[in-house]
Amino acid sequence: MLVKSSLHDVVVRIMLGLCLENRLKEFRLAHHLSQGELALRLGVSRQTINAVETDKYDPSLPLAMRMSKLFGVPVDAIFIDHWTPVQGEGQ
Repeated sequence: MLVKSSLHDVVVRIMLGLCLENRLKEFRLAHHLSQGELALRLGVSRQTINAVETDKYDPSLPLAMRMSKLFGVPVDAIFIDHWTPVQGEGQ
């Protein structure tokens, strides 16, 4: 059974560095693509695109790179990582 993520759950996951915030839907719409069309171009399922757009799935590095190439932007323009390293003692 799939459980929908609440906004709170997504925010907590982002704060803990467990997922990336992404702008995939924004780029997809700007290029006038449906989820199915984007999936076909990237060689994945429409469900994968939906899961990435709704923060239920972080794409693999090869998939993120394909998205970057398709839209002609750097990976970090599509995916925003809010993780920051924790400083160890004595640093």
